[in-house]
Amino acid sequence: MRRAIGQSLRIGVSGFAVSLLRVSRWRGEPVTVLAEHAFAPSGEHPFDAIANALRALLGEQEAGGWPVSIVLADDLTRLWRVVPPPDAARLADIEAAAGFRFQSLYGESPSAWQISGDWSATQPFFAAAVPRALLAVLGKVAEEFKLHIVGIEPHFITAYNRWRRGLKPGAWFGLVHDHLLTLAAVEADGKSIRAIRALPIPAGQGADQYWLGQTLKREALLLDMEAPELLQVCGAAPAAWSKPVTNPAHIACAVLDQSQLASSGGLSTMALMARGGSAA
Repeated sequence: MRRAIGQSLRIGVSGFAVSLLRVSRWRGEPVTVLAEHAFAPSGEHPFDAIANALRALLGEQEAGGWPVSIVLADDLTRLWRVVPPPDAARLADIEAAAGFRFQSLYGESPSAWQISGDWSATQPFFAAAVPRALLAVLGKVAEEFKLHIVGIEPHFITAYNRWRRGLKPGAWFGLVHDHLLTLAAVEADGKSIRAIRALPIPAGQGADQYWLGQTLKREALLLDMEAPELLQVCGAAPAAWSKPVTNPAHIACAVLDQSQLASSGGLSTMALMARGGSAA
């Protein structure tokens, strides 16, 4: 596969499917789906299943030498807020604080996870973790197919980095993918996040405006915050959420990527995830 200037690959990875896209910045189709592959999740060897799916995905592509960005479904990663200890003076101090917080939240040893963050010794920051075994699988497959990994990010981070400048005062941000709402409780100043929550969305008619309003109000109460005036969301949000608000129990919702979804040409949810924060 010949690569033109400004082109790169994006791979979306979840626990049950993978998607390969070609992104073009300057000419041709902005986004082209090259291949997708669904597979049965494996409880005992989940990352081996992902590796085999990626090999099937890439096997018919001549992508050697291409740069690739990888977007991971949020349920494969962890995101959490860290408050640095008062006496933090070294990077090792705040890395340890992130590890302790991770263990208290998720009940797992941080040693099996690669943790990164917007490290700060003076103010709270967010950290992200990806299983080391998954990173090893991604690196091995990339090496086999001679791909150059330029970035690996959770889906939520790619989406938030793209849309955060468009958030309105008093709004929270949400990402919907695979019946999961990853919710960012944004401070009133609109510049920082108090917490990130991953919330399962009820199936069928259960995910209506009332459910959304009650869910947002409950999370605000738990965080000792005012409920948001608006939820700005991207991804496959239920259509009912963005209907006009007619009940005080409801909270308005606006779909940030409505025009992108309308022009996506019927891209699958996995392709939309792989597209992630791409400017194309």
